Amino acid sequence: MKKGMIKVIVLYPSGDGKTFDMDYYINKHIPLAKGLLGDVVKGLTVEKGLSGAAPDLPVPFMAVASVYFDSVEAFQTAYGPHMDALGSDLPNYTNIEPITLISEVII
Repeated sequence: MKKGMIKVIVLYPSGDGKTFDMDYYINKHIPLAKGLLGDVVKGLTVEKGLSGAAPDLPVPFMAVASVYFDSVEAFQTAYGPHMDALGSDLPNYTNIEPITLISEVII
């Protein structure tokens, strides 16, 4: 991704009793999101947490999704009308309250 792009990061923290269905997320939720947001999405990655900083440390996040946009306005315009539809799909793949970070790509 290039400098100046906006990256929306969605983090799913791990913890006791927390669940995350990666198969549903990849095969249902991500296609739903891409379909609703359309061409305004310039890139997307999904990562599965494996461990903490050392192999014997617990994984801090079960999953992380990163979605790239040209601007904050592009993200807000695309996401706003579909926020409820995407949010209502959450219980289908997790019981985790995600953390969202909007950032700017610097390098």
